[in-house]
Amino acid sequence: MNEGASGLDNRAMDEAEGVDGGQGQKAALEISAAGDTHIGPRAHNEDVVMLRPDLNLFIVADGAGGQNAGNVASTIAVTTITHFFEETFDTARNQPAFDDLGLSTSARRLATAIQRANSAVIEVAKTSKHYRGMGTTVVAAFFEPPRNVLHIGHVGDSRCYRMRNGHFELLTKDHTLVNDVLSLKPDMPDAQLAKLPRNVITRALGMSATVRVGIRSWELAAGDVFMLASDGLTDVVAGDEMLGALNRGESPEAQAQGLLDLAEGRSKDNVAALVIGCKGERKERSMWSLNAPSLSPPSGGSGGDSDYPEIMVVGQNEESQPELLVVPQVNLDSDIFHVVQDLTKPESSPVPPPPPVPDIKTE
Repeated sequence: MNEGASGLDNRAMDEAEGVDGGQGQKAALEISAAGDTHIGPRAHNEDVVMLRPDLNLFIVADGAGGQNAGNVASTIAVTTITHFFEETFDTARNQPAFDDLGLSTSARRLATAIQRANSAVIEVAKTSKHYRGMGTTVVAAFFEPPRNVLHIGHVGDSRCYRMRNGHFELLTKDHTLVNDVLSLKPDMPDAQLAKLPRNVITRALGMSATVRVGIRSWELAAGDVFMLASDGLTDVVAGDEMLGALNRGESPEAQAQGLLDLAEGRSKDNVAALVIGCKGERKERSMWSLNAPSLSPPSGGSGGDSDYPEIMVVGQNEESQPELLVVPQVNLDSDIFHVVQDLTKPESSPVPPPPPVPDIKTE
């Protein structure tokens, strides 16, 4: 892994040590991060890792589609998100922590950056038939030092996990057909669920003009370790194995490499892993949960199976602030239920043919 990388690179390593994150205060915790990708058996590497400790920004993107253009989509995504954070760095320093609706301005900033990335992927896809149909998943982490909060934004099935006090927890929920159906009908019988394709992603950058960004915000504690990863890793490495790699590694660089080593030889896909470690003395619990009713993280975290508020950016243009909606997931998923009804409804019994007409002879 390369050390000191600050630009776009599939091999990157860097450290952030209490960098001012836009609120003009020194962080009580320090974070360090490392990440890398592995091409696996594929001919092209479509996974991208971005580490920008100067921006407190860390990203994993997993591209697909087009004519071998998945790497174009993932590169556009991480570059656009990063550029947005660069462009808004000075203005973010003067923003209040929360808007009039109680929404974290840092969470808003992350959601808007991901929406910009979605628009950029769509626009480039229009320029060539080779790019048509390309898209990418993304999971991004933004550290807000004054409150020791890590904001996680994701679209698709790239994931974020947290290790805290030996407990390993999935913090994101995959945007897949199966999960969307289960969120609407959690008691669906296994026989009906088995009819659903398991590898269908219902959200990705490049799919539509607007994108629903899953946002979660977590207060950090000394010793926390966060892991961002593509499905090339999480599909083939079990949770206890990931936990073991994080426990064995003495640094984010060693932890990330250990995760990649576990996936090598198993995965049929590209693999990406990015690890963020937290160190320092934790201050008393902040007023975060009281000041941000819209996006306050549950106490201790609720894992990857529960519903949580999501942000969708609409009406974005260059002259005005984008409008963001915070909505429960179920409010926008009813259309998915209608789409899959035909796939999951019980098969009707065939109508038996009418009985044969008896041959009646008369004399």
